[in-house]
Order: sequence, then C-alpha cells, then structure tokens
Amino acid sequence: MRLTIATLLISTVLFSCKNHKNIPDVSNIKINITTERFDKDLFALDSTNFAAGYQNLQTKYPDFAGFFSSQILGLDPKWPADSVTKYIGDFTHSYKAVYDTSELVFNDFTKYENDIRQSLQFLKYYFPNYNAPTKVITYVGPLDGYGDIFFSNEAFVIGLQLHLGKNYSQYKTSFVNETYPDYISQRFEPSYIAVNCMKNVINDMYPEKEDDRPMIDQMVDKGKRLYVLSELLPYTEEYKLIGYTDTQLKACYDHEAVVWNLFVQSGTLQITDKNIIKNYIGESPKTEELGEDAPGNIGSFAGWQIVKKYMKNNPTKTLPQLMSTDAEAIFQETKYKP
Repeated sequence: MRLTIATLLISTVLFSCKNHKNIPDVSNIKINITTERFDKDLFALDSTNFAAGYQNLQTKYPDFAGFFSSQILGLDPKWPADSVTKYIGDFTHSYKAVYDTSELVFNDFTKYENDIRQSLQFLKYYFPNYNAPTKVITYVGPLDGYGDIFFSNEAFVIGLQLHLGKNYSQYKTSFVNETYPDYISQRFEPSYIAVNCMKNVINDMYPEKEDDRPMIDQMVDKGKRLYVLSELLPYTEEYKLIGYTDTQLKACYDHEAVVWNLFVQSGTLQITDKNIIKNYIGESPKTEELGEDAPGNIGSFAGWQIVKKYMKNNPTKTLPQLMSTDAEAIFQETKYKP
C-alpha cells in the first residue's frame, strides 16, 4: 500500500511538472473586465408591458440589442419596431425553459469571468500590444444558432444556451442535432467558455486565410494556433483545446506514429485539393482511415505536435514570432517523425 501511494504521489508530481512547466507568473497583470447579463435583463421583462421594458433594454444595451435582434435572432432590420418587439417577446416565452436551465448553471458567472480574466492576463503577457475586449455580454439565443461570438473589440459575447452541459436534453433532439451533432455538442460545457473566447482572440489577431496552400502548411498553421491557445490557457486540459474527448486525445498520443504515417504513406502532405484537405482539417466526426473511433481534425493534431517540437528546439522564440514563421520552414526544421 505504501508503495502504491508513493508511486501515485510521484506520478502526480511528474504529471504536474509536465503540464505546468515554465508557466509565467501573470498575477500582477491588471485586467479590467466586467460582465453584463443581457440574458437576465431580457427574461426578467414584464410580459404584460414587454414593449416598454424592451425599449428600456435597448437604451441599456445600445449596440448589442440591435445585434441580438438582427444577427442572433435573424430579424430583418426593416421590420417595424412593434413587430420586432412582438417576435422577441414570443421568443422569451418559448425559450423560458432554456433560460431557466441557464440560470441553474450560470446564476453566478463569477467563475467564468475569472477564467476569462486569467486568460487575458496571459494574453497581455505574450501579446502586450493587442487591445482585448473589456467586457463580457451573456445572452440566451436559439439552440440551433450562434454560440460564442467575438463581437467587435469591445466584448466577448457568450451564448449560454450552448454551454449548458453536454448531457442537456435539448442537445439530443433532432432539431438541434442537425446543426450541432454529438461530436460538437460534447463540448457544450461551461468549462469551454474561456477556450472559445481565446480561439476568437487568436482568429482576430491572425485571421485564417482561404487559399491553396499544401496540406502540411495548413496543418502546421492549425498547430500554431493550438500552441498559442495552450499558452493562453496553460491550466486547461489539452483535449478541450482541440475539441476531443480525453480518451480520444490519449489514443492519438498512443498512436502518434500511426497518425503521422497516414499522411506520409498516402502522399497527401503536399496536396492542395480542398476536398481532400477538409477530411483531415476542421470539424468532422471521425477519421475513417484510422478507424471508427478515431476523431476528426487529425491533421491539426499532427500539426500541433510539429509546432511543439519546433518550440522545444527554439525556446527563445516568442509567440508572435512563432505566428509569423513560415509553416513550411517549421516543418522542414523539425524533421518531425514520431
């Protein structure tokens, strides 16, 4: 028993060191961020005098109220005000049960605001010149609509309806499943809020390009983004960063050589065919060549490992320098072969 406990303690220490090595102290970096609960304010409106209440809400949220109606609910800006108000009133009535669930999960948003604040501290440490949002706006919208949205440079906009826990019953309905299949809704957990916010920040700093680059370049580009994400969220489990389950990510590491050989042996590293590339990069339920249980987006996993090796070989390289380094140059230097 003593040996078992000692072994467990040693393993825990080693695991901790492996996953929390060289994390900078950012506790003294001041971040000003506040949370505005549009969801609470909207669903608290008196249904018997909804029009007047919503008019006051528009005054309180002069920018977001219009965005909510046109972009999130999809209402035509040319609609008369009374039609817009009626539609939103009907929406709050039909989505009352969803809101009630969100209240059970997010009645106190402090933890998630703190998660975002900490990630912004790391962001300021690594990218001091980037002007990050200074507030969070939460809302409840259609279950088959937007999730997280990076709304201007002012606010993170969080769709709470898509963070209610992967086992939330509504996610299993065909209505929602057509838009968000199970392999995506498994990430609809509150703990993904900061992850999604930082993904949006990275995409804002470095917009993804639609081009005809070889697949290896695109794999490394995805890997660079995942590496930066891991540095902004150093205490977050890796599987959440790439969108896998814990079991899936472990299997990828256990079979890392098999994953890489898929690309080498098939000769697909230098292809530019978008129809082929999309099978390996981006959202997909599985990688058929590796078996039914192999997750999709396997090219991003391989690209991530290439970038990890590159950064291990170049410990003084900053994250902005990494992002500006040519993907092909990274691949050629690492000579990655697991």
